[in-house]
Amino acid sequence: MAGYLAGWLCTKEDVLKPTTFARYRDHVHNDLIPAFGRLKLSDLRERHITAWNDAELARGRGRTSVYRAGATLSSALNTAVRTRRLADNPARYAIMSRPAAPERICWTPPQAAAFLRHNHDTYGDQLADAFEVLLGTGMRRGELLGLHWPEVYLAERLLLVRWNLTAVDNNHLHLCHPKTKASRNWVSLSARVVAALERRATPARALLPEDAPLEGLVFCQPDGAPLRPQQLLVTLRRRSAEIGLPRIGVHDLRHTAASIMISSEVPLAVVSKTLRHSTLSTTVNIYGHLLPHAARDAVTALCQALDDASPPSAAPDGEASDLPDAA
Repeated sequence: MAGYLAGWLCTKEDVLKPTTFARYRDHVHNDLIPAFGRLKLSDLRERHITAWNDAELARGRGRTSVYRAGATLSSALNTAVRTRRLADNPARYAIMSRPAAPERICWTPPQAAAFLRHNHDTYGDQLADAFEVLLGTGMRRGELLGLHWPEVYLAERLLLVRWNLTAVDNNHLHLCHPKTKASRNWVSLSARVVAALERRATPARALLPEDAPLEGLVFCQPDGAPLRPQQLLVTLRRRSAEIGLPRIGVHDLRHTAASIMISSEVPLAVVSKTLRHSTLSTTVNIYGHLLPHAARDAVTALCQALDDASPPSAAPDGEASDLPDAA
């Protein structure tokens, strides 16, 4: 098993995103090879995997971590089935079910506005503008940190998402294209977001010859190097705590933007396009619980349609009807 797992991992290095490959690598070397490496591939059974699940949980490991390691094993064994090294995948029914996703925490519009105001009034720095862009567009953290000036069109109030900046192993920065075609798309900019980007453009233009086009990263270190993703999270947590806001993560700013749009009765198809989801069903699955107004509108429309279709001579309950009896 050890040799098979190591070989399978090598085949994944060129086809997975660096962050995903790093997670697979950690699972293979830290979990799977120590647990199953001495077994022959053909000797692995469902009971081995089930026993490992139970042992990991018993020593206090989280269900999500155990599930992810098991899912990596299942993926490796699926390859063995496809290449006919195994007749069946013993992990198919042995890996734990996917744990329920934690409830997403979103700020209310007043909370989001208070956070942006606190950043602007107290700090007025580039991270204040970064948070303005994140909440004003619903962009992902990596998309914001990978944004370059040639992809920003302030006059047209548009920007183009072409890059995603990630930290592999929380250390090595990696710039790559977003993983889906839908993500690589145009984003419309509000007046607030344009103003935030203009504030970033002013010092950038001062370093260039007159009329020279802006270049480099929009949000960066003084020397032009990328900002570290962790820096954005640490700053978000610290500044939100300063004014007593609920603790959230950077990606929750995207959820907050979505919830504000939906609660403002923006059509879900428009929200989906704004967030650049691959399909409308993705948006429904993530944010469908935020649509009580849509449900009310739907049943109201249904009731109205039935009322409109009712014959005008329909009698009230308990009275004879002029309609002929059914044959």
